[in-house]
Amino acid sequence: MEVFKRFSGNPILKPLRGSPWESRRVFNCAAFYERGRIHRVYWAQGEDNISRLGYASTSDGFHIEERLKHPIFQPSSSRFEMYGCEDPRLTKLNGKLYMTYTAYGRTLRWRKTSKLRLAQIGLTWISLKDFLEKRWRWGPRIYPLPYVDDKNCVLFPEKFDGKYVMYHRIPPHIWISYSASLEDWSKSFHRIVMQPQEEWEWVKIGSGAPPIKLGEGWLLIYHGVDRYFNYRLGLALISKDDPENIVKLRVPVLEPKEPYEKTRNGQGIVFTCGAVPLDGEIIVYYGGADRVVGAAKADISELLSLFEKKKLVSPAKQF
Repeated sequence: MEVFKRFSGNPILKPLRGSPWESRRVFNCAAFYERGRIHRVYWAQGEDNISRLGYASTSDGFHIEERLKHPIFQPSSSRFEMYGCEDPRLTKLNGKLYMTYTAYGRTLRWRKTSKLRLAQIGLTWISLKDFLEKRWRWGPRIYPLPYVDDKNCVLFPEKFDGKYVMYHRIPPHIWISYSASLEDWSKSFHRIVMQPQEEWEWVKIGSGAPPIKLGEGWLLIYHGVDRYFNYRLGLALISKDDPENIVKLRVPVLEPKEPYEKTRNGQGIVFTCGAVPLDGEIIVYYGGADRVVGAAKADISELLSLFEKKKLVSPAKQF
């Protein structure tokens, strides 16, 4: 069952031949709406295979009208992210834009003579004014759970009981963490809130776009990975007042079907880091086959109506 309808002009972002930093892959972008435009921060790779983040924007949600020539965020030389920055997500909070991302760095462990790579959560921020005026003055880089194999972090744009809340994925589950400070998660509380339950999420699940607040609760688009490592998008509804009270649809809402969503070996991948509510619809931006960016939209009322069909809904965790 697919509720999201693809834009006929997909893919909307492709690699740029000859670019030193985005000639091979352009995918998995964050998105937010501000001042009549949808702003996107996307993950790209060039011939050196280092992951960097670029910028593009649109007024109608689909046709790209601006795309910068240079990356707006690059990995530091520290061991925490020396191999790249991936999967950005953006949350407007406290007058700033907070960006979570996957930092690829070097572990403290060794296997024979080769260094192991580690994916972990990265967090930084920028003022909304600086972002809109394209002054890329990012704040310090924070690693909330250093040296933990962790990805797919999303921040809620509001506090719960005075605490900041994030979802993140320590395989194969989605976890929740609470903290009194965005800069220090060392004393945070962690708990599993979602687990794989269906065949299409057999291997693992992970958060997609940051939660979207609606009158009925928070809408979370997430991904599931089946035993053949095909990626699909699912949907969950979170209580307005309790981020651990979650129900999710048993069926995916977007599956890889188009040629640009299939890899050369036949693996299907649709993966989102950003979605924007606009005029009663939600536009989801997704990476297709880890190479391009596609867009799809769905009516919000239609999405919410699915949660009224009891056969389609299950609790997010059943231990």
